Amino acid sequence: MTYQPYEGKIIYQKNLTDDLAIFRLELSDKSKILDFKPGQFVPLGVKIKDKVAYRAYSISSPPEERRYYEFYIRWATKPVLGKITSALFTLKKNKLIFWRKPAGVFTIEDKKPNGTTESRQMILVSSGTGIAPFISYILHLRKVGSKRKIVLLHGAKYVAELGYKNMLERLASETRDNWDFTYIPTVSQLDHPSSTGWTGNVGRVGDLLIDIDNHRSELEKKLGKNVTPKNSFFYICGYNNTINRVISFLTPLGFVSNRNKRKDGSFDIKSESYGE
Repeated sequence: MTYQPYEGKIIYQKNLTDDLAIFRLELSDKSKILDFKPGQFVPLGVKIKDKVAYRAYSISSPPEERRYYEFYIRWATKPVLGKITSALFTLKKNKLIFWRKPAGVFTIEDKKPNGTTESRQMILVSSGTGIAPFISYILHLRKVGSKRKIVLLHGAKYVAELGYKNMLERLASETRDNWDFTYIPTVSQLDHPSSTGWTGNVGRVGDLLIDIDNHRSELEKKLGKNVTPKNSFFYICGYNNTINRVISFLTPLGFVSNRNKRKDGSFDIKSESYGE
């Protein structure tokens, strides 16, 4: 059975750099978008040579926002030019965009395999546009009044690529209704003009976990306590080398990935590869 794609258009585009932007898409008839879970993606399609080609992009808006989907997208040029991303960045106003139903399993783990509530602090580790699903997580959890401790680590090349920085800093300053959110950004290139005056963490996002096996990592210094499988659940989104590096730091502490669950089905790390 072939399903007709949904049709819509770009209603908002904020270019953070020449190759990084936030997009919002609405349905052509301005009806409510399809429901989804934080962490899911939408296959977006553009017409190229009279044929619609699709690529999946994680949704960065929360499911409570029913007017549009928001995406955080990099214009891929290496190793090869991304045709669909290029079309999005150069699309003329009111040009049709197509999409299919939201899908994906990189969602929040609310329950443990034994059915009990998952209450461990959520540590979200992202690099580049891998932050997109975590923005959806955070905005959703704030909206529903979550009391769980949430920590977001975001690595970017330079400050201009720390998308959502102002919003995340504002959320990190809030404490109303027992909201408990910590934002830890890091940049790897201080020689870029947008990084001038940066006084925060320097290096890749995985560097924030160096020496975690001795409980002297930058992450634990920021939190003021040790990170263990008993008190923390990790979500990682980024390139495979980011995922593998973070897992290599956590494994000696007894953390287990969803790639290799324990016999009882339990795990402490959930990851999704996110190419840009």
